[in-house]
Amino acid sequence: MAKELKDLTKRSEDYSRWYNELVVKADLAEQSAVRGCMVIKPYGYAIWEKMQQTLDGMFKETGVQNAYFPLLIPKSFLCREAEHVEGFAKECAVVTHYRLKNDPDGKGVIVDPAARLEEELIVRPTSETIIWGTYKNWIHSYRDLPLLINQWANVMRWEMRTRMFLRTSEFLWQEGHCAHATAEESEARTVEMINVYADFAENYMAMPVIKGVKSENERFAGAVNTYTIEAMMQDGKALQSGTSHNLGQNFAKAFDVTFMNKENKPEYVWANSWGVSTRLMGALIMTHSDDNGLVLPPKLAPIQVVIIPIYKNNEQLEKISEAVMPIVADLKKKGVSVKYDDADNRRPGFKFADYELKGVPVRLAIGARDLENGTVEIMRRDTLEKETVPLEGITERIENELDDIQKALFDRALRLRESHTYKVDSYEEFKEKIEKGGFFLAHWDGTTETEEKIKEETKATIRCVPLDSEEEEGVCMVTGKPSKRRVIIARAY
Repeated sequence: MAKELKDLTKRSEDYSRWYNELVVKADLAEQSAVRGCMVIKPYGYAIWEKMQQTLDGMFKETGVQNAYFPLLIPKSFLCREAEHVEGFAKECAVVTHYRLKNDPDGKGVIVDPAARLEEELIVRPTSETIIWGTYKNWIHSYRDLPLLINQWANVMRWEMRTRMFLRTSEFLWQEGHCAHATAEESEARTVEMINVYADFAENYMAMPVIKGVKSENERFAGAVNTYTIEAMMQDGKALQSGTSHNLGQNFAKAFDVTFMNKENKPEYVWANSWGVSTRLMGALIMTHSDDNGLVLPPKLAPIQVVIIPIYKNNEQLEKISEAVMPIVADLKKKGVSVKYDDADNRRPGFKFADYELKGVPVRLAIGARDLENGTVEIMRRDTLEKETVPLEGITERIENELDDIQKALFDRALRLRESHTYKVDSYEEFKEKIEKGGFFLAHWDGTTETEEKIKEETKATIRCVPLDSEEEEGVCMVTGKPSKRRVIIARAY
């Protein structure tokens, strides 16, 4: 076994440490020289690229186009929407000068005091303000609507406590910003995009999610309403994995974005924004991985199949390669990402451990005796089960295994969530059970005061009001006041 694998902390011992070690040992990312920022390594970025490419195609299927907007935002823009600036003010990085100069004392460079900007610039924490400042120039008539724009970008939110992928000062994401002629169209788009995120999470990430509406206290700064998808990690904590915000006319009014409607009367446009980030990488890791390393759903694995030859000499390797290359070509033709690792600088045992650590869904091992017998050893990463199977028909077998792994990972994650979701009616019972993690369906009186009390006393938050929840008369578990439906409460990342 590879040393990296033997040294991985067990989840049951320290889940947080297990996660932090796995990100590094699986070659996904590492800390950078800038505090709170990370370097995403090629293998980690390859997973993000597959996420990005898949989501980008899904967005475009709904009519969205990509654009790009500046990294720097004038401070005055951020001030135009009061709730928005209040929500992000404490996280903003500010550019005050535009030039450095040599230190007169010969100690490198210093900020040139003469190069102070007339107006400070904010490194974007999100782009609503700069985008709506631009849309004013693009939108004039109802014929210009709807405007469906997305950008793939980096953002900066100054974080004091960081964890790679889950919460870093700089992270990668996409942010969609749409303008509509009616409130109904804008609301429909807001819901459509949360459904796109849920589809991606469940059918590509194999991660079951609950779609819901955020409480007023938890919604996006400046939004009228925020929709969310919430996933449960293996330690029972929630992870907000994507959000879609109905912004009403707030940003249109702040930036005076109007259009002439069909009656030739001026009207403010209706807006929404929606986004997911590299936080999805953290979600992927914590939903499926185990004490042996990463476990990746086949649809997002950079390498779906690895084939490792076991040989004693070059003659054996040549024969194995001759048998394997048609299989590689056939798999590639079928759209399967396959790697034939015949490198002679690492022993097969090290390769087995390394690919296991990196979560490659299917591994084939083939030696000289396998060739004689017309067989090959196949191993599934999700179960670690090995089986010797006929070499003939192996490509069909691999395709079936990949489909089954994708489904099995989703089913396993769903079983975990269902077995750790509880209905509670007593606040005392909730406070006792929350220590073990899980999702709690409880009645809440709808007030911010009660929400803050729960957060202060238990470190749990109201994750959402599930969209599929039915009305159920009850009383708030904290105050005893009337409640019409249960909400999901959990501790979260």
